[in-house]
Amino acid sequence: MQANAGGHGIDLAGKTVEWIIPFSETGGSAKWANFYAPLLSEALPGEPTVVVKFMPGAGSTKGANFFQEQSYDDGTLIFGSSGSTQFPFLLGDPRVKYDYADWNVVLASGTGGVAYLPPELAAKMDGMDATPLQGEDFIYGNQGATRLDLVPTLAWEMLGLNVESVMGIKGRGDGRLMFERGEANIDYQTSSSYLSGVTPLVEAGAAVPMMTWGALDDAGNIVRDPTFPDIPTFKEVCEATPACETSGEKWDAWKAFFIAGFPAQKMVFLPNGASNDAIVTYTAAFEAVKARADFAEISGKRLGKYPQMTGEAAETAKASATNVSPEAKAFIVNWLQEKYGVSLN
Repeated sequence: MQANAGGHGIDLAGKTVEWIIPFSETGGSAKWANFYAPLLSEALPGEPTVVVKFMPGAGSTKGANFFQEQSYDDGTLIFGSSGSTQFPFLLGDPRVKYDYADWNVVLASGTGGVAYLPPELAAKMDGMDATPLQGEDFIYGNQGATRLDLVPTLAWEMLGLNVESVMGIKGRGDGRLMFERGEANIDYQTSSSYLSGVTPLVEAGAAVPMMTWGALDDAGNIVRDPTFPDIPTFKEVCEATPACETSGEKWDAWKAFFIAGFPAQKMVFLPNGASNDAIVTYTAAFEAVKARADFAEISGKRLGKYPQMTGEAAETAKASATNVSPEAKAFIVNWLQEKYGVSLN
């Protein structure tokens, strides 16, 4: 889509753009939005003030349901979703009153995730083989069974680890704080939160990375995360751990939800009914941000090295993030019932 296609755009001079984030201000979505907000303000016509508004609750469905009820007015309302907003939608969570088909995507950001351990537990691993950890009792701060946290919890289960979830934390940043206080002894963070919040713990010797979820190559294979090329992927750890298998329905379900949750993990939307002029304006603004000479440097430090997609690429990413096979969905719905007693049927 060309900037100002048809010669029209919207002018936001003197206005304030409200960017709703349906999480607390401690997690990866907050860091992502706070990174982009001032850059977006500069790039939009009229340089409006862009304010990030946090609306946590019900594992992000509260903020998403609110956004669903809004109709397009003048381009001053945008929404930032995450994998933890996508998963309840994919799984048919009864709290979901929103539909991604109604929303207009103007940016899709890929990301990764890193699982990490206290040093004394990390030292027990046999290279990439997690078998020696199978006798340990792990505690994990979990945002909710149907959230993005199902990617790490299913992965740990596949490795044969005994991980007990403490449910209902408001954001992954709160899970990291539990780890720092010794209330949890296994955790994972998305890349932006890991870079800012966990890297200092690693450098201080208080945390050791266990694995990343990986990234996808052009053929759809899981490869090392470009932001963390020295950390093995879950696939590598699984292959090195006899209890774990990288084939079969459990692996297929894990991979399907990893793909829905991370390669297009965070997206920016205009509400239902947005004009083509508004979509073009925001798309052009995000393209201008990406085209900055310093973008690779400033985004790499804050977000990691991942694709930031606009236009058709963002539409494709949205499709991959909001569709999973019926088989993968059925497996996860059944697993959630068995593991957590969560009924989605």
